[in-house]
Amino acid sequence: MAGNMLANYVQVYVMLPLDVVSVDNKFEKGDEIRAQLKKLTEAGVDGVMIDVWWGLVEGKGPKAYDWSAYKQVFDLVHEAGLKLQAIMSFHQCGGNVGDVVNIPIPQWVRDVGATDPDIFYTNRGGTRNIEYLTLGVDDQPLFHGRTAVQMYADYMASFRENMKKFLDAGTIVDIEVGLGPAGEMRYPSYPQSQGWVFPGIGEFICYDKYLEADFKAAAAKAGHPEWELPDDAGEYNDTPEKTQFFKDNGTYLTEKGKFFLSWYSNKLIKHGDKILDEANKVFLGCRVQLAIKISGIHWWYRVPNHAAELTAGYYNLDDRDGYRTIARMLTRHHASMNFTCAEMRDSEQSEEAKSAPEELVQQVC
Repeated sequence: MAGNMLANYVQVYVMLPLDVVSVDNKFEKGDEIRAQLKKLTEAGVDGVMIDVWWGLVEGKGPKAYDWSAYKQVFDLVHEAGLKLQAIMSFHQCGGNVGDVVNIPIPQWVRDVGATDPDIFYTNRGGTRNIEYLTLGVDDQPLFHGRTAVQMYADYMASFRENMKKFLDAGTIVDIEVGLGPAGEMRYPSYPQSQGWVFPGIGEFICYDKYLEADFKAAAAKAGHPEWELPDDAGEYNDTPEKTQFFKDNGTYLTEKGKFFLSWYSNKLIKHGDKILDEANKVFLGCRVQLAIKISGIHWWYRVPNHAAELTAGYYNLDDRDGYRTIARMLTRHHASMNFTCAEMRDSEQSEEAKSAPEELVQQVC
């Protein structure tokens, strides 16, 4: 009987407050957090999860890492006998559901964007999104000689070096690698900060000069130098049938549309692949599970075009499994997937959204 109970045991982790480390990279809530951790231990919780904000730790300048505040938090978690899941948070806190504090990406990185705004994700109207660097600069040495991927790799290497004590002790059990806005591997296709309202289809976000050049090169290589990025996919709050791209027999079903959607989703998967490659090198020999977060985009799931998934970068249709390719990439890195809508019920969703979280979770899991 005890064996059966252990086999069915589900570990419980509790998210620490987003601002457990303050916006000036200080840990000022020692007594409060110690008391909360004690309660969690008494309740039988296994551990806690924490965002380790890039904007705080490397906020002062390139490679000027300051881990002191996080070390103090980790010490308390270790003392409480709890496990720790650490999120490498390369995105901005602020502008998404549940964000109660504002922690931008490092100022010196944003300063690069003052002269080259194309380092940020850009929609067709030219609006920039400063939550996370565009994956178009993954391999561009624009940041004091480093590429975006090198910055993320250096950050993780510094984390390993500075948190050796907690890694060796087995306190840190999971490293979730942030790969986009809200830490999720997706494009920022539905930003509340820019007026998106549920259940808008969102927009394709690939109009910075780096991704545009990449698409043009890919189209030319495929024998279609005349192809451009979509100009018929509507705006954040449109419904699919209002657009030429997503309507019945729309652009998404044409050769050009399929080529674009494959390119758009493959760029996202390659982005995850590259950064997980670096994470695997950095944490080689550590007893940690690598993970990424995938957004559960359940609205417009019940219509053939799956518009909201497509704009986010998940090329999923009724006859095309867009999550299998992501799962294959994760298998290569022995990484797991954290999915964001597992607790939702179809019956709780509005009819107009054509939402199906239960079917989506069934498909992905």
